[in-house]
Amino acid sequence: MKLAHLDIPPSTVAPAAARPNVRSHLKDLDYSVVQQCMHCGLCLPACPTYDATKLERNSPRGRISLMRAIADGQLEATRTFADEMYFCLGCFACMTSCPAGVNYAELFEHARAEAEASGALKSPQRSFIRGLTLNWLFMDLRRLQLVGYILRLYQQLGLQTLLRRSGILKLAPKRLREMEAMTPEVQPKFSAELIRPVTPPIGHKKYRVGMLTGCAQDLIFSDVNRDTAEVLARNGCEVITPAEQLCCGSLHAHNGERKLAQQLARRQIDQFPPEKYDAIITNAAGCGSHLKHYAPLLEGDPVYGARAELWDRKVKDIHEWLAEIGFVPPVAAGVPEQTVTYHEACHLCHGQKITSQPRQILKAIPNLKLVELTESTWCCGSAGIYNLIQPEMAGQLLERKLNHIRKTQASIVATGNPGCLLQLINGARQQNLPLRIVHPITLLAEAYRRSE
Repeated sequence: MKLAHLDIPPSTVAPAAARPNVRSHLKDLDYSVVQQCMHCGLCLPACPTYDATKLERNSPRGRISLMRAIADGQLEATRTFADEMYFCLGCFACMTSCPAGVNYAELFEHARAEAEASGALKSPQRSFIRGLTLNWLFMDLRRLQLVGYILRLYQQLGLQTLLRRSGILKLAPKRLREMEAMTPEVQPKFSAELIRPVTPPIGHKKYRVGMLTGCAQDLIFSDVNRDTAEVLARNGCEVITPAEQLCCGSLHAHNGERKLAQQLARRQIDQFPPEKYDAIITNAAGCGSHLKHYAPLLEGDPVYGARAELWDRKVKDIHEWLAEIGFVPPVAAGVPEQTVTYHEACHLCHGQKITSQPRQILKAIPNLKLVELTESTWCCGSAGIYNLIQPEMAGQLLERKLNHIRKTQASIVATGNPGCLLQLINGARQQNLPLRIVHPITLLAEAYRRSE
């Protein structure tokens, strides 16, 4: 395989014997997955990073060439490779456009795990941040909630407003000022304070479902979790919502920490035994895309392997589940007509192939006019923590998205992922756009309440 067209430094190209004595995630991966790509190039127009740079190595095809070169022992997993894997958004738009059905999602996770195993990006600062967040903070909801309590107090006491008005932040580095401006508003109450452990169905019980409240979602969008439980109850579901929940492991798997992701997957299965539920509901697109793939993550596990396969079948995105069971349309309540546009979260449309169901819900809401968004499936730049580690590219994508939103003249933007919600909320605030950014299920819950 020739790598010259990828502009790879010669020092990174080496025979197999020169490879470091570390475990290779790409070599361990089933080679049939690595060699699926036909290099046809149909993924190129769908890739946001390639669209921006027009560089082959910034495309899915180029990245897969790098991965295969490592699997073949022709390339070392050096800084160049690692930087490229983290320049990828992981939006999986390439999977939607691929005629060969290349499983880029699996390749992407193993490639980032390869990058981390190589130590190519290792530094004291990076190790500290990853250890604090991935290894400590997001492994226990109580720790994350403690941070949430502190941040909530900081905001409610007006200290954040005082800091911003004081002008002190002008003395801080530009990137620090940008990150401070992205600080999310913590909800007054977390999910366990809003949702009972068991929410009985309204009317006849048809289903028993477990509801995942997430980690960051629990702090920033606990109101969406409350709305989700209410909507499920209104559609004949008994909703089981344990108070002490876990991170799903998506953040870990997408950032090269597969062992931690496996630990969290096992704990999720123990907390929500799939055999006890008709469905396990998630309302976060990024989480849902990962939650539906516990079986390959735990493949070969003698205790959890088979249970993971059942788990994958039971996990349902909230839009998907409501459309599947036939949700009850709200009754018109005489409210003024509003215009909404819909941004498709990447891991909902590309990762889970759920596109029509959210629109079905929005169209069922009385007096809500849906205007289609140009490039609705194009990434907004959030992409997990992408807007933190690649702010320039994330900013370009956000600006592109907001430009299309302006043209719809909609007053409401609906999207089904907390990362997208936060990205668009921050973007609208920065540009003083009079937009309401909201989850489709919140709009449905509000319509139900009005109909009463």
